[in-house]
Amino acid sequence: NLAIGLSLIILFGLGVPIAVSILLASIIGIEFFSQLPLLMVPQQMFVGIDSFPLMAIPFFILAGNLMAAGGISQRLVDLAKSIVGGLQGGLAMTCVLTCMMFAAVSGSSVATTFAIGSILIPAMRKKGYSKEFSAAICSSASSLAIILPPSIPMILYAVMAQQSVVKMFVAGFGPGIVGAICLAIAAYIQARRYNFPVEERFSARNVWVKLKEAG
Repeated sequence: NLAIGLSLIILFGLGVPIAVSILLASIIGIEFFSQLPLLMVPQQMFVGIDSFPLMAIPFFILAGNLMAAGGISQRLVDLAKSIVGGLQGGLAMTCVLTCMMFAAVSGSSVATTFAIGSILIPAMRKKGYSKEFSAAICSSASSLAIILPPSIPMILYAVMAQQSVVKMFVAGFGPGIVGAICLAIAAYIQARRYNFPVEERFSARNVWVKLKEAG
């Protein structure tokens, strides 16, 4: 309908958010250009969110915020550093490994970037990493949360497409791990190229200690 299309263009031009613009345009179409009752709008909105898997999303967000506020993210950083800190550019690889572990709990790229980036980006800058590289490796590693379970975008897609959330989670493990390995290799190559420092010597005992602290 031309009127609905024009209303969308006007709303977009006014800077109204896309979701709200679509909602308002739908209301205009139902009210003025159809015989359907306006009551169906809130009914359909309720039906759209009446899904059990969607309940997981706020709990994953809550878990990520609790980890960031409770200092768990710092312990994950220490654990990752004890594993890969003995390699050249270990701090960058620590960022990749920590983001992967944090993403496996929060399911959110934004939460991962906030929790891990606030710790590791300043640390990398102090060690001589460029601000561009520090921001790039952190943001790229945080995007693993889109692929690794429990991914919030995966849950949303599975609900909308009526697919199995479990099957999508299982399918995300392989690509997520491969993506993390590729990022770690890229970080190591850049570390060799720009002579980034080694953080600490590898010690199995230290890894066990940090593992217990992180657990």
